[in-house]
Amino acid sequence: MSTAPQAVDVASARPRIRPLRWVAGAALLVLAAQFAWFLVTNPRFEWPVAGKYLFDPNILRGLGMSLLLTVIGMTLGSVLGVLLAAGRLSDFKPVSWACGLYVALFRGIPPLVQLIFWFNLGYLLPRISLGVPFGPTFVSWPTNSVISSLTAAVIGLTLHEAAYMAEIVRAGILGVDGGQRDAARAMGFTARQSFVKVVLPQAMRVIVPPTGSQFISLLKGTSLVSVIAMADLLYSVQVIYNRTYEIVPLLIVACAWYLAVVTVLSLGQRRLEQHFGKGQR
Repeated sequence: MSTAPQAVDVASARPRIRPLRWVAGAALLVLAAQFAWFLVTNPRFEWPVAGKYLFDPNILRGLGMSLLLTVIGMTLGSVLGVLLAAGRLSDFKPVSWACGLYVALFRGIPPLVQLIFWFNLGYLLPRISLGVPFGPTFVSWPTNSVISSLTAAVIGLTLHEAAYMAEIVRAGILGVDGGQRDAARAMGFTARQSFVKVVLPQAMRVIVPPTGSQFISLLKGTSLVSVIAMADLLYSVQVIYNRTYEIVPLLIVACAWYLAVVTVLSLGQRRLEQHFGKGQR
C-alpha cells in the first residue's frame, strides 16, 4: 500500500546554495578592490591637478558649448527626423524613396567624416548663392565666411541625428496597431485627432527610450567637433594639456564632466519613460 508524499512548506524552504555565484561575486569584489587601489595609489593620475582644473572657466565654457551643440543638434535633428519619417510613411513613392535614400546615406557615413566634409565645403563650393536654378543669381556669399566651425558642427550633427530620429519615429508610429486608428475613426475622430489623441501617446512609449539614448549619444558625439577646432569640452581640455603636458589629469576632468551630465540625463530619461509607460508593465 503506497503512502502519499508529504507536503513541503515552501515558506520554510531554504534557498539553494549556488557556489558559482559566490565565486563570481568574490572575483568581482577582488577586481573592484584592485582597481580602486590602482586609482588611489598611482601618482600618475595626478588627482590634485584634476581637481584644480575641474571648474576652470575654460573647461566650463567648453562644457557649455558641448551642451549647446547637443540641444541644437537634437532639436533640429528631431524636427527634420519627424519630416523624414512622415515622408518614409507616405504613399507617394518618390518622396518615400528620397527620404529612404537620405536615411541610408547619413546613417552609413560616420559623423566624423561628415563634420570634416562640411568644414571643407568651400573647396567644392567657393560661393553659396541664392537665385533661380540654372538662372540669375540674386545674392551670394563666400562659403568660408558662412561655414565656420560652429556652422559645420551644427550642420553635421543635425543631418546625422535626423537620419536616426527618422527611424525612431517611424518605428514608434508603426508599432501602434492599425486597429487603433480604425477604432478612433469609427468613434468620429478626424485623422488629426486620431493621430494626436490615439496614435501618438502610444507611439511615445516606443519613441522616448531610444530618443533619450540618442540625446546622450549626441552629447558624447560632440567631442568629434574638436577635430574642426570647435571649442567644445574636449577641445578646451586639449588646449590646456597641450600647454601644460598634463594629459591624464585633464582627460580625467573631461571624463568626470561627461559622466556627470550623462548621469543627470539618464535620470531624466528614466522619468520620461515612467511617465509615458503608465499602464504598461
